[in-house]
Amino acid sequence: MVAVANFHGNRWNGEIENLKTQIVIMNVDKGAQGRLGRKVVIKDGGWPTWGSDNVIFFHRGFDQNPPTNTAAWAVFRYDIATGREERVTPVGMDAMTPAAISETRVAVAFIGEKSKQVQKMVDRVESQYRHIQIFDTATTEKPPVKITQMMRREGDHYNPFVLDGGSRIGYHRCRTDKLRPIMIKVRPDNNKITSIERKFDKVQSHHADVGLFRVTGVFPSISKNGKKLAFVDNEFKAVWLADSQGGLRIVYKVRKEKSVFSTSWNQNDELDTLYVCEGPAFTIDEPVQIMRIPDVSAPGRRRALPLTDKPFNCAFPSTNAMGDKLVFRSSRDRVGGERKHKNLFIIDAIKGEALGVDQLTDGPWTDTHCSWSPREGCDWIVFSSSGRPEKDVFKPAGEPELDHGLDPGYFAVYLVSAKDKVKGVVPVPVRVIYSAPTIAGHINHPVFSPDMMSIVFAADLAAVSADPISMPHFTHSVRPYGDIFSVNLIDTEDMAKNKDIQKFHRVTHSRYEYSTPTWSGRADDELDPNTKWKMLESWHDDFQPRCPYVGGQAGQKESWHMTGHLSIDKRCC
Repeated sequence: MVAVANFHGNRWNGEIENLKTQIVIMNVDKGAQGRLGRKVVIKDGGWPTWGSDNVIFFHRGFDQNPPTNTAAWAVFRYDIATGREERVTPVGMDAMTPAAISETRVAVAFIGEKSKQVQKMVDRVESQYRHIQIFDTATTEKPPVKITQMMRREGDHYNPFVLDGGSRIGYHRCRTDKLRPIMIKVRPDNNKITSIERKFDKVQSHHADVGLFRVTGVFPSISKNGKKLAFVDNEFKAVWLADSQGGLRIVYKVRKEKSVFSTSWNQNDELDTLYVCEGPAFTIDEPVQIMRIPDVSAPGRRRALPLTDKPFNCAFPSTNAMGDKLVFRSSRDRVGGERKHKNLFIIDAIKGEALGVDQLTDGPWTDTHCSWSPREGCDWIVFSSSGRPEKDVFKPAGEPELDHGLDPGYFAVYLVSAKDKVKGVVPVPVRVIYSAPTIAGHINHPVFSPDMMSIVFAADLAAVSADPISMPHFTHSVRPYGDIFSVNLIDTEDMAKNKDIQKFHRVTHSRYEYSTPTWSGRADDELDPNTKWKMLESWHDDFQPRCPYVGGQAGQKESWHMTGHLSIDKRCC
């Protein structure tokens, strides 16, 4: 027989921590064994492992009441013959991912004490790391057998597995001690630079026509000619620029109390202009401004000029191909609306709001992550949205509204024409791909390909490639968007023909977050498709951003730190 964890109703509902699956058993060979014999034996449980022909160990998560950032987890034993279920691990510790040794003995990963999420780097004690122990339900006299605590007390250990009938236990281990800052260079003024040396990486693509590379940073963007790469460091404090003329360097830094995110190039390369956002990256309650950095490739640090008014939360800018207009999302008050909603607006790409603001979309929802077409004379804009009045975004009944009264779990990708907008009339967008049983949860960060034939986007379909509790998590993974996908447009002239495209392509496949993608074609003078990779690879020795797994400056609320247990807010948008 085989035991599997199965979603209720055979459909994932967008949950990213406690999946609440049911355990189903069935015969492996229906023909040889007479029938499939499929039946549900456990209504709320996951990670089944056979202790014998009649015994299954499994784990179960309990949502906290009142809600906290994490669920409580325990390992249980179920006897199929008697229908008896018993708890194996004690209350007060989290235990998960069991690996059965016999019908009474089981290896589990456990956390004795949850680490507290704080604003700065915390040094965890031994009980706050994830370790492997063996429990025996046949005796209560002997304590659990410690495995990993005997070898590495300060390390997180995952997913135990059994070898040689239980005489050996295997596991995965994740270490953070090697990620402490190290001194790699002393400047002429004797000031030391501390950092984690990090090379640029090539990544294996799951799409034959798409190449991938990644750097240690966030919010990347590539200029239209494909010759300049901009991104933000992991501390959200500095904007980095890479090109063949000046190498890799910091071109802009914000003051200590501010953060910078979301880089975007003006599509008119002659302007040499980069746009960034200043303000808290993940809250709607505080102002965020869109800043213009002119002549960004010139030597030295550059000055950023604000394009939007301070009181509003504005972000994710993108210019048209001519480079004279800029679209962005904003929480600015709209007629008959509330501050919690976000819509798309258009301003002058040089003077900003000083020349007026033109509202493009309008409604009580979240329109965001907009990208203007790279084709000259084309005013189509792709963006993601949490919904439209016709309620065309898939959402299970009873799903809570948690993001400022808006549904944070289900988004769709739309196309809207800025040219078709008549004064006083908002154009009707075309929905391209949407949250559904095929892709549940977020569909965000859409970007046109350089030839405008495809759209790349991030979706959290892969958030359940494995039970989330079985793998390392981070205190600052805003939402595990999952993986990068692309969809080929059916028609780039008649956009209405692109409604509800069903076929899409997978570009990445990992449990961890891939988001805010940028797409570049080959530059005119690049005959070798590996030109960009070779250029980036040669710069890694001078690349000095902090490692994202090491806590940042004291009081910097957007610093990151790895932990042995999930500690992000549920469905955080």
